Amino acid sequence: MIASRRQFLFGSAALATAALLPSGAAAQKSGTRIILLGTKGGPTVGNGGRSNAATLLLIDGEAYVVDCGYGVTRQLVSAGVRSVRYIVITHHHSDHDLEYGALIYNGWVGTPQTINIDAYGPKGLEEMTRDFFRYEKLDIETRIKDEGLYDLRKNVRAHDLDHEGAVLRNAAVTVTSCRVSHPPITESYAYRFDAKDRSVVISGDTAYLPKLANFAKGADVLIHEAMYLPAVDALAKSSPNPERLRQHLLASHTSTEDVGRIAKEAGVKTLVLSHLVPGVASTAITDEMWAEGVRKHYSGKLIVGKDLLEI
Repeated sequence: MIASRRQFLFGSAALATAALLPSGAAAQKSGTRIILLGTKGGPTVGNGGRSNAATLLLIDGEAYVVDCGYGVTRQLVSAGVRSVRYIVITHHHSDHDLEYGALIYNGWVGTPQTINIDAYGPKGLEEMTRDFFRYEKLDIETRIKDEGLYDLRKNVRAHDLDHEGAVLRNAAVTVTSCRVSHPPITESYAYRFDAKDRSVVISGDTAYLPKLANFAKGADVLIHEAMYLPAVDALAKSSPNPERLRQHLLASHTSTEDVGRIAKEAGVKTLVLSHLVPGVASTAITDEMWAEGVRKHYSGKLIVGKDLLEI
């Protein structure tokens, strides 16, 4: 009865939001599909109607989630996805990992299937995983005893990354990493997914970095963070320390013009702007405004990301 109730609740939420995506969106078992779960940059929530950073790749029916910003579980439900097999974290800013533990937990209590998760991210992910399980120890052990659930802690494997290169490889995809520039954080990565039908690069958070163009060379899709410079000063003024915030944004994110430079040099077929900065003003910045700087350098297919948009 308990498992059936959980399945009903999770299923009802998925049905309520199924109209947001094409019919059968979560059922496809072959090929590579990309769904933007969250396209907002920055740690605040509820601004501009966008969720925090998260991207879903469905590769031959298995779900890979890159980054776990706040709201990722809700967005996965909206995408009709019931379980996650792999989690990949670009770096340890809260808008990229705040819902990491909760995503794992929600998969445990939200579906009748047994979860089996491998998670990859910069050093600290293994400790974060252990800390989350300690944090929810009472709840987990109570539900195991009281509801007959299995011990999810035995089914989650976290892997710290401390170098560029190979991340994971299976029959469907090879995942590699490239260290990017996001000061003051030194361990911040972009990831490349080379599947049989598509190659996808996700930049993570980064300042302008020419070597990223080489990493993304020839990719079918580059999902790159983007900063709209004319709105940065207005965002900074809302901070208790305006100049400090402004300096951080300019030093650790990529302007739309520089995103265009990276996409052109890489020769990617499709460029997707995501992790939009400033996120709080994203609804006031039109797609044309986001595209203007990019188009000074890149003439290929350009998409301004929206939550739950399939690429």
